[in-house]
Amino acid sequence: MLARIYQPARNAMQSGQAKTKTWILEYVPEAAKSLDPLMGWTGSSDMRGQVKMQFESLEAAVDFAKSHGIAYRVQQPHKRKPLVRAGGYGENFASNRKTVWTH
Repeated sequence: MLARIYQPARNAMQSGQAKTKTWILEYVPEAAKSLDPLMGWTGSSDMRGQVKMQFESLEAAVDFAKSHGIAYRVQQPHKRKPLVRAGGYGENFASNRKTVWTH
């Protein structure tokens, strides 16, 4: 079974970089999910789909996959350019501001 090693993207509702430093190893699903005819719930017979492991570094995730004989694929993250202003957030409320603060 193939595993995917990746670094998670940030949440669309946040501007920070929380929870984006770790590396995740999760298995690629082997079978499609099916609907339960009685309740309408989705399910799968693939138990490895529930496994999601976190590692501190890419090397640790790759070493784990190699030591356990897991075929893996690494997806490199797309790094965003940091937006750093000279004064930061506090510049909005500075007393020596030259322009009027507007919305």
